[in-house]
This record gives sequence, C-alpha cells and structure tokens, in this order.
Amino acid sequence: MPSTRDIRRRIKSVKNTSQITKAMEKVAQAKMAKAQQAAISGRAYAALMNRVLAEVVTHAGDFDHPFMESRGGNRRALILVTTDKGLCGALNTNLLRKVSVDFVAESTQVISAGRKGALHATRSGWDLTAEFSFSDPPSIGEARVITKAAVDLFESGQVDHVDIAFTNFINTITQKPEVQTLLPITEIKAVSAGVEGEETAVTLSGGTTEFLFEPSADGVLGELLPHYLNFQVHQILLENRASEHSARMVAMKNATDNANQLIKDLTLKYNKLRQAAITNELLEITSAQMALGN
Repeated sequence: MPSTRDIRRRIKSVKNTSQITKAMEKVAQAKMAKAQQAAISGRAYAALMNRVLAEVVTHAGDFDHPFMESRGGNRRALILVTTDKGLCGALNTNLLRKVSVDFVAESTQVISAGRKGALHATRSGWDLTAEFSFSDPPSIGEARVITKAAVDLFESGQVDHVDIAFTNFINTITQKPEVQTLLPITEIKAVSAGVEGEETAVTLSGGTTEFLFEPSADGVLGELLPHYLNFQVHQILLENRASEHSARMVAMKNATDNANQLIKDLTLKYNKLRQAAITNELLEITSAQMALGN
C-alpha cells in the first residue's frame, strides 16, 4: 500500500499534468476558431468559382483536357493529409485505418502532407513519393506545390487516378475521414466546406446565368481547371487543420477532466490514510496511558 508521502507526490504530479493539458486545450481552442474562420472565409469565392466552372463546362462542348482524361488502369496516387503533431485523439488513426482498407499498397504512390502520414507510409511499406508540411493556416502556395506533385504523376502517365484522403471538419465533436477523387475530373462539384456541419458538396448545374467568355469557353476552362484543383486542395488543408485543432481541444479537455477526477480520488485516498494514521496514533496513546495507569 502506498504511503501518504507517495500519494502527495502523485497528486502534485497529476496537478502539474492537468495544468499543461488545460493550457494546451486553450491554445487549441483559439487555433480552432482561427481555422474555422479561415475555412469559412473562402466559401463565397468557392461558390462563385464552381458556378463559373459549371457554366463553362456546358458551353465548352467536347472540350478535351489532360485533367479530364479517364483511364482504365488501377495505378493510384494518394495525397495523404495528416497532422505533424500528436495529442489529437484518434484523428490520424481513423484516417489511416480507412486508407489501409481502401487502397492497395502495391499500386499506390503516396504524397504525404503531414509527418504522421509519412511515418505511417514508411512503416507500412508504401511507396512514399513526396513528403510536404504545411503551415497554420495553410497557404494557397503550399497547396499549389502539393497539387503539382500529384499532377506531374498523372500527366506523366505514372498513375491513372489521383485521390486525396483527409479528415473533414463537421463540428467540434465530430471529424469524418474522407477520400475524394481529384483526377481525372469527371464533374464539377462545390468545395465541401462543412465547417458548420451543413451539406455543401452538391453537383452544380450550368445554364442558369448568361456568361461571355473571352477568348473562348475552351480557353477559360483550360486556365480554370488547374486553379480549381489548387483551390480544392487548399480547402481540404483548411478542413484538416480545423479538424486537428478541434480533436486536440477535445482530447486535452478529456485529459484535464480525467486528471481532475484522479486528483479527487487520490485526495480522498490520502485523507483516509491520514485519518487512519491519526486514529492509530490515538489508539496507541490511549493504550499506553491505560497501561501506565494499571
């Protein structure tokens, strides 16, 4: 049985840990609010860009672009978006488990955006083609570099499909691992923001607004498609970052609550031991006085 001194040391240690987890919870909460705002701020632009793209597609006719070339092979490139740091619950574990089920290592080249994904790919024997990190919040320039690595593999014929795996932010409590196809582009869809939990990933229809294209619809579409891919990846990086901070905030809050409960339990145990020790001392003193009296 531990002594009262051991329990006091344990209580002090747990208190120090709870202070650290509480501070990390506050930091994650502040960063999560910024990440949500960053994702929300791009929605108006995303909606307009996808409306224009859907309209251009309807006017482009039999437009042919390398990004829209469908191939029958099974060679895939996977952009794996994870976190650089841990302490965010099962966020990365759930995503990596889904990827391991949905993709075959022998026919998949991995482009990692985040250190955790790169470590998993290396340990699992996947073909790690490139490794990137991104800032907080992610910039469009970082998204462009990641997209270019995947586009180069697709245009060179090394892969037939490009997918991206990430954790979509639904709300503070819920983050959902998802896999989306980037290439080939078969239909123009709205960027799935989901920061407030609403469903925004719907197929957009053209023909509702009159547009004038200069020099031509084909020329405009050819310039817009690369930007469309860059923006999709950028939005996904924002989603994943919001998910990371949300999961870390919840994990640190749970850790703080568990530490506080442990402190209560240890304090109760300490008080019981201390009371038992005092009682024993009183019994010894009483017994000694009775013995001396006799």
